Amino acid sequence: MVAIVVVAVLLLSGGSAPQVAAAGDAGAGQAAVKGPTEVATEYLKAFSDNYVSGAATDTDDPAAATTALAGVRESLHPKKVLATLTQVAPTAAGGTKTTGTFSVTWTLAAGEDWTYDNTLELVQSSRKWLVHWTPALLHPKLEAGQRMLLGTPSAHDAVLDRDGKPLVTSALTPVEGNPAPLLQSALSQVASQNASPDAALSVIRVDNTSKQLDTLFGKDGSEIKPLTSSLSVKAQNAAQAAVDKAKGSTMLVAISPSTGDILAVAQNAAAGNSPKALSGQYAPGSTFKIVTATAALEQSGVTANTVLECPGTAQIGQRTISNAGFEKPPIPLHSAFAFSCNTTFGKLASDLAPDGLQKAADQYGLNADFDIPGIATETGRVDPDGTKTEQVEDGIGQGTVQVSPFGAALMAATVAAGKAVTPKLWHGTDTAMATAVKTKYSGPPAAVVGALRPMMREVVTGGTATALKGSGAVSGKTGTAQTSDSDPSKANGWFVGFRGDVAFAVLMEGANTSSLALPVTADFLAGL
Repeated sequence: MVAIVVVAVLLLSGGSAPQVAAAGDAGAGQAAVKGPTEVATEYLKAFSDNYVSGAATDTDDPAAATTALAGVRESLHPKKVLATLTQVAPTAAGGTKTTGTFSVTWTLAAGEDWTYDNTLELVQSSRKWLVHWTPALLHPKLEAGQRMLLGTPSAHDAVLDRDGKPLVTSALTPVEGNPAPLLQSALSQVASQNASPDAALSVIRVDNTSKQLDTLFGKDGSEIKPLTSSLSVKAQNAAQAAVDKAKGSTMLVAISPSTGDILAVAQNAAAGNSPKALSGQYAPGSTFKIVTATAALEQSGVTANTVLECPGTAQIGQRTISNAGFEKPPIPLHSAFAFSCNTTFGKLASDLAPDGLQKAADQYGLNADFDIPGIATETGRVDPDGTKTEQVEDGIGQGTVQVSPFGAALMAATVAAGKAVTPKLWHGTDTAMATAVKTKYSGPPAAVVGALRPMMREVVTGGTATALKGSGAVSGKTGTAQTSDSDPSKANGWFVGFRGDVAFAVLMEGANTSSLALPVTADFLAGL
């Protein structure tokens, strides 16, 4: 009767009648109580939607939750957050606590997804279910006074040399002194692929003083493993100092015969910025007598001790060949090699088959092709000869044959190793960093190498490179090559050789003599 009177009064006064609670509801005049699963779902949706006040209201500490939820968004700048409830444990009759599990995926600024699982606790207070607030709701490792931040990559080395010395920094800039200026762009380019912005993205955990405690996601700078190059800072410094000291365009390439490591690539300012040391094509001059001697030893039945003519001038077919102002009585092949008798080697070349020099050159990689990450290389080009005149000229490195300083260093490395050498710029097991052999080659026979090594040593001990006697057990070959220019004073000067496990080639453009390449070689070897 009382209820009927109250409703009648309200209707007459223009009010609305309150809902009468159904059985099992919270009671007359109260909304239905939300269960723990509903509250957990509501909290996670509000958190995902960046509805900070709504999510905080679903917790038992709205003030602390508001500060933390707003702060983590400001710190991580996510593109998107998705928190999904996995389950909520059943509540025992009369129980006031339960737990649940959920997963969180943060889509960070670089498009990187970070996903992890977490837990939450629900408590009932005044018959109302709430999510118990704790910093661990943001990440299971977070404790009071801690927060999450985007990590700033710390300084680290991006590229090391073969001995662990730094070449390129994390900023993709050279280390102090820039030991490999010609290769700086190549090293930085490959390093950038290893340490892209995505790779450096991280989320870190810090304390209330902002001290980093650990990395929760991604890599910080200290965790990015640097690349290891085949270069040697010591060899590179020695090479660069040697070419910088020289007058005129000078370049030097050094390779380890035992490993194929490219140890150094250097050019001076006069040579320009284009990496001619790696891909420039030049007439090799008498350094090509390494190939001609190999062809003769293999194909013509001569030995290192076969006595041959070495006149000052010789008419060979339609070509007149001259030595560099000297003549010798008949001498063994090894002496003709040491003195660099053009007339001897022109005659040896003329007696070969048209593809004789090409077959020998193939055994030193002068027609090989390599794909080395970061750099473009050309070893050279030696084709079958079309005429006897071409054959004679090619036999002394003056015809159509072309060789780069890189190819000449590979030729010397092949003699030193006694087998084919695959040049490389990178160490490690990552196949993407390995040299791809596009056109392979096989080294010369052991008997040829056994004869050729003493001949190259004799060049230094008693031939055209005696200026290197004080540089240790150096073996090699000098070469002077006329260019296409009609001015003979612009001939290029070469020295190609090896000492121990370092093979190298020095080229001086327009030097007009190989003798100027010898002090460059001596300076380089002294720097080692």
